[in-house]
Amino acid sequence: MSAVSEPQSTGLPRWPLLALFAGACCIAMAPIFVRLSEVGPTATAFWRVFLPIPVLLLWTVLERRGVHSSPDNRAWRAMVLAGIAFAADLGFWHLSVKWTSVANATLLPNLMPVYMAVIGFCFLGERYSLRFLAGLALAVGGAIVLMGGSFTVKPEQLAGDVIAIGTAAFYCAYLLYVKKARQWVGTGRIMLISAIVSAVILLPVALAFGETIMPQTSYGWSVVLGLAFFTHAAGQGLIGWSLAHLPATFSAVGLLIQPVGAALIAAAMLGEPLTAWTISGGIIVLTGILMARKGS
Repeated sequence: MSAVSEPQSTGLPRWPLLALFAGACCIAMAPIFVRLSEVGPTATAFWRVFLPIPVLLLWTVLERRGVHSSPDNRAWRAMVLAGIAFAADLGFWHLSVKWTSVANATLLPNLMPVYMAVIGFCFLGERYSLRFLAGLALAVGGAIVLMGGSFTVKPEQLAGDVIAIGTAAFYCAYLLYVKKARQWVGTGRIMLISAIVSAVILLPVALAFGETIMPQTSYGWSVVLGLAFFTHAAGQGLIGWSLAHLPATFSAVGLLIQPVGAALIAAAMLGEPLTAWTISGGIIVLTGILMARKGS
């Protein structure tokens, strides 16, 4: 698989792969944080991007030492669009977590690699080997197996399920704009600008819906702080850095390690048993990611 937008070296580099997988494991905690939040879903999304801004500003300053060039219009446009896409992704996905089950809200957005493959083929000039396509299908199928035992279909959850499917498209757009911006600027600046743009969009939406904005207890603050720094600053930061070194479509496939991480976290923190379905699905996902890597 190759992309005309960025030349790729032979094989996929180790450290960006590890950063991608570590970031996916960090964002695997997001559904738990959102469910535990004391404030509304859009307000929770606001705190997720607003609270890390001082850290992201420091990251940007340190990143720019010795660099005197400023981003051009292409970079600014990509960063702003990344923020808009991420605001839409977070806003709709946090609603889906509230309106459907955690399993459904985690599984349905994992259709994202399929969207990304179509976008890559039609608009980015990416071409895929049969091994890569088999790995993609295997990884998506493994995610379905892994979460399938917890997946539920209920009339009252239908709106949340539809929204969860739609978030995959917004997250695709976010990844593509971050990857584009990484051609010209560092990860810290992209995270900072996109976070500011997302926060500016999400806060008025939360207020318009009449949501509770401020957490009322120290426990409520600890939840949004964990979401902000562990899931967003660390998780999305690692993913953003890796996107400069990996093809966009493979990155989407690699992020399917997220439900595997979520299952392991639930087992370790919540005492949820690892069933045969969970273990089998996890093995299939990892096999698919490995196959996709070899086919890239």
